Amino acid sequence: MSRLRSSLCSCSAIVVAILGFGSTHAVFANPAVTSERSSDVEVLRDFKLSIEACSTDRIAAISGRDGVLQLVVTAEATDGTQTDITRAATYAVEPAGILQIDSTGLATPIDEGTAVIHASLNGQSDSIRVEVNHIENDLPINFTNDVVPLFTKHGCNGGGCHGKASGQNGFKLSLLGFEPREDYEFLIKEGRGRRLFPAAPDRSLLLEKAIGKVPHGGGARLEFDSPPYRVLRRWVSQGMPFGSDNDPKVVGIEVFPKTRTMTPGAAQQLIVTATYDDGSVRDVTRMTRLNSNDNEMAEVTPAGLVETRKQTGTVAVMAIFAGRVDVFRATLPLGAEIEELPEEKGFVDQLVFKQLKELGLPPSQICDDATFLRRTTIAIAGRLPTLEEATSFADDQNIDKREALIDSLLDTPEYADNFATKWSAVLRNKRENNDDKRATFAFYRWIRDSLYDNKPYDEFVREIITASGDVSVYPPVAWYRQVRDKSALVEDTAQLFLGLRIQCAKCHHHPFEKWSQEDYHSFSAFYAQIGRKPTQFQKQERIVHQFGKASAKNPKTGKDLLPTGLDAEPLDLIPDEDPRHALADWMTDPENPFFARALVNRYWKHFFGRGLIDPEDDMRVTNPASNPELLDTLAQHFVDTGFDMKDLVRAICNSSTFQLAADPNEYNQKDKQNFSRFYPKRLDAEILLDAIDQVTGVPTNFDGVPVGTRAIELPDNGFNSYFLTVFGRPESSSACECERSGDASLAQSLHLLNSKDILGKVSSDAGNAKRLDDDSRPIEQRIEELYLLAFARKPNDEEIKIAREHTQTREKTRDGFEDVVWALINTKEFLFNH
Repeated sequence: MSRLRSSLCSCSAIVVAILGFGSTHAVFANPAVTSERSSDVEVLRDFKLSIEACSTDRIAAISGRDGVLQLVVTAEATDGTQTDITRAATYAVEPAGILQIDSTGLATPIDEGTAVIHASLNGQSDSIRVEVNHIENDLPINFTNDVVPLFTKHGCNGGGCHGKASGQNGFKLSLLGFEPREDYEFLIKEGRGRRLFPAAPDRSLLLEKAIGKVPHGGGARLEFDSPPYRVLRRWVSQGMPFGSDNDPKVVGIEVFPKTRTMTPGAAQQLIVTATYDDGSVRDVTRMTRLNSNDNEMAEVTPAGLVETRKQTGTVAVMAIFAGRVDVFRATLPLGAEIEELPEEKGFVDQLVFKQLKELGLPPSQICDDATFLRRTTIAIAGRLPTLEEATSFADDQNIDKREALIDSLLDTPEYADNFATKWSAVLRNKRENNDDKRATFAFYRWIRDSLYDNKPYDEFVREIITASGDVSVYPPVAWYRQVRDKSALVEDTAQLFLGLRIQCAKCHHHPFEKWSQEDYHSFSAFYAQIGRKPTQFQKQERIVHQFGKASAKNPKTGKDLLPTGLDAEPLDLIPDEDPRHALADWMTDPENPFFARALVNRYWKHFFGRGLIDPEDDMRVTNPASNPELLDTLAQHFVDTGFDMKDLVRAICNSSTFQLAADPNEYNQKDKQNFSRFYPKRLDAEILLDAIDQVTGVPTNFDGVPVGTRAIELPDNGFNSYFLTVFGRPESSSACECERSGDASLAQSLHLLNSKDILGKVSSDAGNAKRLDDDSRPIEQRIEELYLLAFARKPNDEEIKIAREHTQTREKTRDGFEDVVWALINTKEFLFNH
């Protein structure tokens, strides 16, 4: 051991060479050339100008003294390209004195009447009629429609401020204003009424804190006499009305435009229109909370101006008003010329390359055979290729050898081992003590056997959801061992099998989705009749169906709710019918909008390191897919093949998209969502430990399982291993794959560089370094063997030269081989799947 430690400094030359600095196999090279397009608005000479606003039959309205109307002026070229020219157009209003319009396209009222707004640019023009009313006799303020949205817009009722469960500094609001009646009570009756002062509205604590006149932990949120300030002041001066039950209620919002293709560095004004139950519409752009889902690609101002950055891809802007949501989606093309694309091998490539062509984003080239072999073997089988596999694949001249490799790997037990580890973690197959081994080992074996036998996914899920009896007879019952209470069952079912995070809806309306408390608790009714009967093993009860009518109660309203799928109709089940079977029927129905999409998105992330929707289990309208057409097509293919998981793997891995090189070209270095190249991913903890064992030739032994059991074959998380812990093995405590960490840390680096365990494997008398030192073959062949074990490729001439010279300069050649092994397992090329 000390012999190897003392060699660390002397072998710096070989480390530098092998780690890829200057090597032709550096997989994370950063090309110096980047491509940017001008952010200037380019208006073609031959275009059509049009005005859009919140209107009915091209007649817009501004109601009330603080009403506003946002215009969007668009130039459409003859090729269909649309450019926002709202801030470049010239405006005129006739007759004068009715309203005024500024350079941003915002119209504000002056007096009652009807006026026409004209917008023009370069000889093109359009106009829109606007009716201004309720200036002399102002509209009464409705608390729900006019006041609460301002709290949401300015962050007052957010989860980090007064909207959190305990409130902030004695003042509480409902999260994002989903409970207006409660908010009204908080404002009017709490704090001894000192927050509001109708006799002198400007002296109200609510307003003085909002403008920073009185110290406020959240700082100034409004400007004095700004439109939102005036709305709040009018509400207070009117006696703080809540509003009438007959007042119109918001039934939906719509963002205009829905989509736009924009150049990086360009801008697009948005309009948000609210629709009410009486059929009326209202411009609520300046009252709507707007957020970008990727600020590196685009930001949005409070006024609704989307400003893109110098990146390529798609970005979404979420709009929230009065508990309703909608999304604007922008596509930011690079515009580079794509002279040649890799071969399209199926619908995956067709749809990925279609998007890349629209973006003008050239993909990387197809990876070489050695890279493909290593990448695919890791992704499917959870291990490195063997020496024999690496040499035979390199020698194979069959043009279909990549397809054959995928098929052969799917038929191996290692495929089942790899994916059983993945599923075991998110199904919470967690061992807390030795008594749990009976359940965890049985559940793991059932998962593994199901995957090996290619059980259809709908059957796999159905058998888990409807599991009854004892784990010794029916192992999927073990799922109910860790997922015990009704809330956990609801949330794990939604997150794991439907790709939906509905936890928020347990206590309040989901802040970024349509799911309400009623949706959550009616879904929980499917698990209302679960019974547990004790066995001789703690927390390993028999699961039974309790006779009775399935229902749940909304804790806020007290309403009894029937079992109901999300976005589905309630089910009135008979008392002796286990509602879990009805749940499984609804989930696995080919028409279910969530089930297949959730699985294909989860598997896409497994192979590419990023889901089409990311995070992979947070699928919602406000988190759209980077390639929606691909997600829908992939899900439909999965349904059409009978939920065949192996076929899904084939469809992904046989694609040229999966086989693209990880090396970026001069255009796609910054791409992280369009799959124009393969995104390198650090090996999972279990795979990395097995890989080190393979390269060093010294296996790791685990207590409680047969000698030779690999880390990827461990049936649960109850095996003590510092290596697996420090490299991010999940604890199996939740249904979220985020438990598995791929982040780098200093502890990981130190462990690989000089830990007793790693150095012991490298210098072991039973290891590969000792075996190769005893080998009589030429030293070049022995070095080549190490490279094939670690990288599934042969070393280049420079790498051979450096490794040979270093080994021969050591007093003992065994020390040199140990140095080479140590250096290889510390390279990025080894630690990452690329």
